[in-house]
Amino acid sequence: MKRFTIISMISLSCLTPAIGSEAGAIFLLISPGARAGGMGEANVAVADDAYASYWNPAGLGFLEGSELAMMHVNWLPNLADDLYYDFFAFRKHIPTLGTFGGHLIYLSLGEQIRMGEGPEDYLGTFTSFMMATTVSYSSLLSPNSSFGINAKISYQHLVDLGAGAEKGKGTSLDFGFDLGYLRKGFLTPDLDIGLTITNIGPKVSFIDPAQADPQPTNLSLGLNYRVINSEFNKFSLIYDVNKLLVSSYPDMDWDGDGIIGGCDEEGHCTNIPHSGEYNSDGDKETAHTDPVYIALFTSWVDDWLLGGDTDFSGDGVIGGYNAEGFHTPLDSISFGDPGYGKYGCEEESGDICSEENLVLEVGTGDSRTIKNEFDKLVHNFGMEYWYSEYFALRAGYYLDQSGKISNPTFGVGLRFSGYGFDFGYTSGEPGHPLTNTMRFSLNWEF
Repeated sequence: MKRFTIISMISLSCLTPAIGSEAGAIFLLISPGARAGGMGEANVAVADDAYASYWNPAGLGFLEGSELAMMHVNWLPNLADDLYYDFFAFRKHIPTLGTFGGHLIYLSLGEQIRMGEGPEDYLGTFTSFMMATTVSYSSLLSPNSSFGINAKISYQHLVDLGAGAEKGKGTSLDFGFDLGYLRKGFLTPDLDIGLTITNIGPKVSFIDPAQADPQPTNLSLGLNYRVINSEFNKFSLIYDVNKLLVSSYPDMDWDGDGIIGGCDEEGHCTNIPHSGEYNSDGDKETAHTDPVYIALFTSWVDDWLLGGDTDFSGDGVIGGYNAEGFHTPLDSISFGDPGYGKYGCEEESGDICSEENLVLEVGTGDSRTIKNEFDKLVHNFGMEYWYSEYFALRAGYYLDQSGKISNPTFGVGLRFSGYGFDFGYTSGEPGHPLTNTMRFSLNWEF
């Protein structure tokens, strides 16, 4: 199937719409394993097979022997027919040393059409793909707790050459780390708790390093409660909550003077919108993201307390239009005066803006609440029933309010003589890119 490169970006943003414009290498957040896929993608406090190298490397520390695992899924089947995702994992326990493991991820974005600057300037086709390889290690801290670490290298190949005047290739090579902790019998013998921080590393850049995006550093907290734990019947309730540790700001008026920027980094100011990226206080007001060592802290309040009014119209000025669409220049009436309009215009319109293009800008900084932060959390609910050690039924729910994703999931599993087969199905509203996603995975313990 042939289509423009932009489809690749759309397909990835459909994975996690809440972060599509904030982070790079978000293919690292695609959840592997049909078992987890059937449980609403909740697995951080379970992590008891080779897929633990992805979900929580600390889970490997409790495992003995060796295991191979693999999964294939046609990704976003409602969007395209040649996107697919493959996952391969391995683990091996070495007495007195701990458990080593790792996994390989490959995401194919299919064939794209290369276009020139003109609408009919056809330049042929190319293929896009992304891949990552990870090495894992885990060891027990005590009989009931373990620690794990991953080291990974990721490669993204979007296009061989830049478009138009862009120089270089549309590829990136990056590295990162994951940290994991798992405690069995937390507070009660039937409750396990897991904690991970994944994708810790430098920003991801392609052709222009100045436009680099942070890696999708993610904090996950998981709980696994065994409601029934008898010889032939086991039933567990599983819950994960995820927080993206990325701080991203649009064009925002941090100092309340009504314009974006106006000063350079050295403090030279012209008070002309977009004449510099900074304000007189040294705060960057044009769109930017915090480095990872700062975002670990600011990501908890960046959608609530940090920043100011947002320049939704992109003209470098906060407000200027009243509710009827009439424009008042900033130099005619001072920003904040009653006669100065609270709205921006999303399209260039001169002195009058149509009603459908008006967007409220003045006061948007004060309108943010802590609810904005809670809405960015991703919740995963799952349940799993095992009959003996051979057959499993699963169900779950994936909820991302900010990304407008609310998908039920279902799955089954079979185990026999060290071999395992799992199937996971994601349901949802008709037409949603994730609806009807089917995951198939295999395990072999030896």
